[in-house]
Amino acid sequence: MQAQDDLLDLLGEEAEETEYVKASFKTTRVINAQSLENVAGGVLDFKINHRFGMLNSGARELFGLDAANVRIGLDYGITDWLMIGIGRSSQSKVYETFVKAKILRQSTGKKNMPLSVIWYSSLGLHDREVSEERKDLGFEMKHRMAYTHQLIIGSRLSKATSIEILPTFVHKNLVPKSSENNQIFLLGIAGRQKINKRIALNIEYFYLLPDQVSDDIKQSLSLGLDIETGGHVFQLHFTNSTGLPDTGFLTETTGDWLDGDIHFGFNISRVFTIVKPNRKKKGV
Repeated sequence: MQAQDDLLDLLGEEAEETEYVKASFKTTRVINAQSLENVAGGVLDFKINHRFGMLNSGARELFGLDAANVRIGLDYGITDWLMIGIGRSSQSKVYETFVKAKILRQSTGKKNMPLSVIWYSSLGLHDREVSEERKDLGFEMKHRMAYTHQLIIGSRLSKATSIEILPTFVHKNLVPKSSENNQIFLLGIAGRQKINKRIALNIEYFYLLPDQVSDDIKQSLSLGLDIETGGHVFQLHFTNSTGLPDTGFLTETTGDWLDGDIHFGFNISRVFTIVKPNRKKKGV
């Protein structure tokens, strides 16, 4: 009888599967920041990010709606753990490319992992006009480049709540003032609270370590609402950041929430399956 019980226990252990946690956030971005999610392997995510002007710009500017800053991007899942992307922002005229790789995936069952760890790196190339004075001083293509590296560490604490922290490093090959650092360190935090099956609240905040940038640069704070409608996800939000590239919202935010320097904006995400998966993986 004991041998039979031992055999049943052994079969039960072998039958136990690893289930990877999914849908920590509704899209690959919280608002500006990257989330714990990647697009699945073989899936293309077409994104439009839009920021209006400041709400305190007054009625003549229709409270910011007359101004527009747009980023158009394509994200593609090479595998379920590796994603790449490209994009271009209008206001700062920055071309971006990035890679995002899952190092650890939150899971339950046979392999119990309480959190996810993701590595994210991007390269930005600005295409703004350069003065003749700067050209005379030896301005080169490399001076247009900036790099962002980030660890995304987080967990879906429950079916409704997710949280992540984002240690971040930015390197700019050229800065506007000699008093600014080329290397900039930040610490971000972001979270999601699900309201129902299709709606969730998001928040994100990035703390700039002191004495790295000009005094007029502020910490980026954003609040948002996600609305899922089948293949689309609409993200409506308020933020003090105008910039859409990584370096823009991380190191070039000048708006102050207390002064009403707040932008209304939205992100739209539409996914397309390019390569159908060979097999399905279970998630919780």
